[in-house]
Amino acid sequence: MPSVLLIGYDPADLPNSEDVLTRLEKEATRFAEHSIDVTMTMVMPNDSAESAVLGSLAEGPWDVIIVGGGLRTKAELLPLFEQVVNLIRRHSPQVAVAFNESIESSVETAKRWLP
Repeated sequence: MPSVLLIGYDPADLPNSEDVLTRLEKEATRFAEHSIDVTMTMVMPNDSAESAVLGSLAEGPWDVIIVGGGLRTKAELLPLFEQVVNLIRRHSPQVAVAFNESIESSVETAKRWLP
């Protein structure tokens, strides 16, 4: 079964965190319906981000790593986005890296890079 790591911004401090968590749960269900194992790692711009990403990368092997839009679309998170991408590049260079348009497009994003 293909395996996907989805790295996203932790919604814990967002005003709509419950909505985001519900959307993530629905997308996890969609991954299962498509026979794709998914692990979701949520990070924040603090000292725990690097260890969280490295821990998740070590759980592989991964077929695809998706970096979520929450990390890419906010200018103030650009350093965190760069950190995540560079950790992937250094520690999992053989894995396809993909970028979703929204939480709800994550399955399709992964499938673009799966055999």
